[in-house]
Amino acid sequence: MYQSKGVLVLAEESIVVLGAGLAGATAVTELRKQGFAGPLVLIGDEPDLPYERPPLSKGFLQGSEDPADFTVHDAAWYREHQVALRLGIAAISIESARRQVLFADGSAVDYDHLVLATGSRANLGGNVPMAGYDLPGVHTLRKLSDAKSLRAQITDGAQVAVVGSGWIGMEVAASARQLGARVTVYSSSKVPLASIFGERFGHYLLELHQRHGVDVRTAKVQGIEQVDGHLQVLSDAGASRADVVLLAIGAVPNVQLAETAGLTVDQGVLVDAALRSSDPRILAIGDIAQAEHPGLGRELRVEHWDNAIRQGKLAAATLMGKNQSYDWLPYFFTDQFDFGMEYVGHSDPEDETVIRGDVDSGEFLIFWQNGQKITAAANVNIWDVNDQLRAVVGREVSAERLADPKINLADL
Repeated sequence: MYQSKGVLVLAEESIVVLGAGLAGATAVTELRKQGFAGPLVLIGDEPDLPYERPPLSKGFLQGSEDPADFTVHDAAWYREHQVALRLGIAAISIESARRQVLFADGSAVDYDHLVLATGSRANLGGNVPMAGYDLPGVHTLRKLSDAKSLRAQITDGAQVAVVGSGWIGMEVAASARQLGARVTVYSSSKVPLASIFGERFGHYLLELHQRHGVDVRTAKVQGIEQVDGHLQVLSDAGASRADVVLLAIGAVPNVQLAETAGLTVDQGVLVDAALRSSDPRILAIGDIAQAEHPGLGRELRVEHWDNAIRQGKLAAATLMGKNQSYDWLPYFFTDQFDFGMEYVGHSDPEDETVIRGDVDSGEFLIFWQNGQKITAAANVNIWDVNDQLRAVVGREVSAERLADPKINLADL
């Protein structure tokens, strides 16, 4: 028997993990690693074995990585560890009173404990999808199948239009340019990502792309149409021809199944610091989890690779009766052209930024501050310092000390 507050897992009871992305795959891996020997089922709507998603917009799209390079485990691992896989099947409902997951083909799976890891889907433009979203040559990028279709069409000389200037949009823009495509990014704001990371960093990213030949336009896109065998992007800046269009206007958490289970849902599935939902037999992890963060004193919903791994591990610990909680700082990384960055913390757009190093050299550190309190930090093309940056987040340090390269990070 394994027990924690609100969770009781008997050795013979079954655990079903619904969602076969990185978070779900990590959860089943950790459950077996931590000694759970009962029935364990992993269910996903994609036909592929669970994989990591960051390469989809970078290495895979550029042709330098294959799916085998970023698949979590091969099929033999699941057999050897007695994890029952049900892939390529869509769940339609959760009957929490009967503890059943129902599927579109009429089948059902019973559970004693359920981990929801249903991830996100591409935003197509709000409640009413953008006109032309379903035309041939118009893509989103959330799945391996999306990346395969996109990679086949981004060729040397192709005109690629990216609608949206968030991380996925800017990474794809960089990858497409490196493949020889002509790229236009349509940004709803003058400075990409400024609403998240502030104007100073946004300007740096904008200039990086412009130096590499990306046409970044401040324009709102109304729709896409097909004219004389090619695509046309309709925006505030007029109509522009494209061979390939990527809609990169954000993601929407897949909370529909959680709602059928009667769980409390806000911007995501509300869970406590141990990832337990309003139903003590159901946990939620990854993109859909809106989790209490005791250290920050707020709820967070984080859509990053690192969070998927950490919450998968925490869900396993919770089910095994261990007293752990969601207390780490968010982390993500990006690679675009010759720009590589790791970010740790949780900044707000109004936070002040402090730069340590020479921005023009392409190697520098960034700190975000609320008053003198460091809310986040990032290393740009300077490696093996992220753990030191993580250690200073939350401290109060003057901007002068942060900017002074003569002061070691360990002494801040």
